[in-house]
Amino acid sequence: MDSKTLARVGAIAFVAVAITATVIELSRKEERPEAAPPRPPAQAGATDPLREELFRCQSLGEAGPRDPACLRAWAESRRRFLTPGTTRPQTGFGLPRSGAEAGSRGAAPGGE
Repeated sequence: MDSKTLARVGAIAFVAVAITATVIELSRKEERPEAAPPRPPAQAGATDPLREELFRCQSLGEAGPRDPACLRAWAESRRRFLTPGTTRPQTGFGLPRSGAEAGSRGAAPGGE
């Protein structure tokens, strides 16, 4: 057997193995991971009411942007993110607010 024929047989065998591996991989059924819990487990004593509210708003889906509590939670989340060194809310987040207090929430973090 000359070297050209041997190279051709080797190339054909390589292509056949590659095609077979591809067909086997594509025909495998996709294994779905088990459903993850809707929330990560909270650490004992370190619950954040804002985080809980954001998870609740996430679970609302399309109704979230129309929910006043979600709008307040997202505003507080933005305030925390954009204000350096802020980890705790300036007011008790978990408490419901009146409409007047919620309207003044859009003011700058300086309070004026």
